Amino acid sequence: MKSLKSILNISLLSGLIFMSSCKKDFLNEELTTARDMDFLKTDAGILQLATGTYYQVFNLPFSAEWAYCTQNYGVDEFMVGGDGSNGVWNNYDVGFRSIVTINNANTQFANAQWDNLYIGIGDANLLIQNAIASTSTSDAIKKIALGEGYFFRAYCYLRLVAQYGAVPLKTTPSTTVEKEFTRATPEEIYKQIIDDFKQAYELLPNTNAPAKITKDAAAHYLAKAYLFRASEINDSWNSSTKAADLAAIIPLCDEVISRHPLTGNFANLWNYTAPDGPNERLPELILSAQFTADVSTNGTNQQHLYWASRYDDIPQMQRDVTGDRPFSRLRTNYYLYRVFDQVNDSRFWKSFRTKSRLNKSAGNYYVNGDLGIIYIINQPGDNRFSSFKLNDVVVYSKTGKTIPNAYIAFPAGRTTNGAMEADVRFPSCSKHMDGSRIGFNETRGLRDLNLARSAETYLIAAEARIRLAKAGTGAYTDALQYINPVRVRAQFVNGEDRAAYYDGGGALGASTSGQNPNINSFMPENSYYESNNIPVTTAATNLAITDINTLPASDEYVIATLGISGTYERMLAFILNERSRELCGEYKRWEDLSRTKTLVQRVKAFNSQAAPNIKDHHLLRPIPQTYLDGIQLNGKALTPDEKQAQQNAGY
Repeated sequence: MKSLKSILNISLLSGLIFMSSCKKDFLNEELTTARDMDFLKTDAGILQLATGTYYQVFNLPFSAEWAYCTQNYGVDEFMVGGDGSNGVWNNYDVGFRSIVTINNANTQFANAQWDNLYIGIGDANLLIQNAIASTSTSDAIKKIALGEGYFFRAYCYLRLVAQYGAVPLKTTPSTTVEKEFTRATPEEIYKQIIDDFKQAYELLPNTNAPAKITKDAAAHYLAKAYLFRASEINDSWNSSTKAADLAAIIPLCDEVISRHPLTGNFANLWNYTAPDGPNERLPELILSAQFTADVSTNGTNQQHLYWASRYDDIPQMQRDVTGDRPFSRLRTNYYLYRVFDQVNDSRFWKSFRTKSRLNKSAGNYYVNGDLGIIYIINQPGDNRFSSFKLNDVVVYSKTGKTIPNAYIAFPAGRTTNGAMEADVRFPSCSKHMDGSRIGFNETRGLRDLNLARSAETYLIAAEARIRLAKAGTGAYTDALQYINPVRVRAQFVNGEDRAAYYDGGGALGASTSGQNPNINSFMPENSYYESNNIPVTTAATNLAITDINTLPASDEYVIATLGISGTYERMLAFILNERSRELCGEYKRWEDLSRTKTLVQRVKAFNSQAAPNIKDHHLLRPIPQTYLDGIQLNGKALTPDEKQAQQNAGY
């Protein structure tokens, strides 16, 4: 952090520009329209600051690449795809230090996340101070804006402590440049986080979700903070708070669940059709980063760029709006192919694009609209396919034509993972695809980004039940009342077309690009039947868990691979697997594995790129060098030893 000035700043992008009033003597004229910090003490200023802080804290991270670098790289679910611009964040190699080795202009600096969060804290501190000081009697100021301030500060500190452990704790605005800071302990930081979320919970109304922070949002994140504090990474000091924390989680989650019912069909969460469309207002959604169809603003969501596999460099294919602009940063790992019950669990087939249509055919044997790319996510030992990459051999039953590009997860009877990793192709996680953009090369996305939904609330409560059972309160089976509703929602229902598929790439009707419909790679169909090699059926499936001693085969595979035994360890692995099935690609995974101290074990088992390098100290991020170089002790820059004393171990 640059001299920690970011703690003082209000983001210019929030639309709040502060400058001192000035006098142009040569005109004898005083500028009276400029705003200084006193403006923030007015009701109008407080409300504008709250609006700007929404942008700073929720939106700005998703206009850059560090969001996935810090949450989805270097985990079991995803690794580097076809572009290694930020591979250092995944690989934990020698370039991953307090100064990240720059690969190219897209590489994210070590301090990008740190700076963003402390700017948010600075905004929140101003919001809290000025809302408290305001003489207004309006609930918009004394309750809502104040509650939002407490929420923003807690939210930012929860991210900071989860990523870095001990960090500077700043709860008042700065009136001068400050350079002397020390790191508060995680125990002190969690106390502040929980106190702030409690304040937000008491102050906020329960209206305008998911666009606005609500009482339920505060309850969800308060439960999450309790869970994080009770997790293994804090076991050296959390014994005095753990039991009460875990007990407090359940009623909070029950409140949220009662008001945010699960969406009937998991696919509806990702069926984005237009900005502010129906899937962005589903009751399941608790809080979202809000984006707009107005691309003239800087507040655009660029996460659609990073999850898609390349398709536009394949013969008879070209880039289009529906296929997205594939920066190809995140490859789907084999762990995700194995952790789903591919026959009975609909979530894989509703979260990943496995088919694309030809959109640049010469019109001889193939025509535009024919199936051009297929990913076969089959089971180990399948002998149907001779190689991981096949051309013109897989019969497409609807037209009788062969498919020009087929990629096979387990070819030639292979029983080990990794065959498809020989190529840069992979099924794309489709939760962020955006076909409503204004052009096929447009980076500015328009769809909202979900931050919290009640399916996660169920899984937070389930994990709390598992931890309570370990402590001797209740039984491990108590978790099933929260796990099974999420799994039951993931079942194929009776009469459902299991090959049906849609994602945000199908939002072409909302695009102003003017794209020719024939230049359209989106296909509303998945490779379910081709992958599983089963007859067409529309029968319901059953995913409910009844016996925790014999978990589903996919979970037993993960547990065996990790070498886990013991009821608690098995149930913790199961809940982490369930979080993958439900929440993969939703910017949560690294913190889940770090807090449970399962990161190293799972990465070594499932992320072949990171496995050789990851070590125990990677459970925390390096403290950025910009912070260490910018602060002082007793009016002097830190010595190398003093800097090392403020750095996390191992860096």
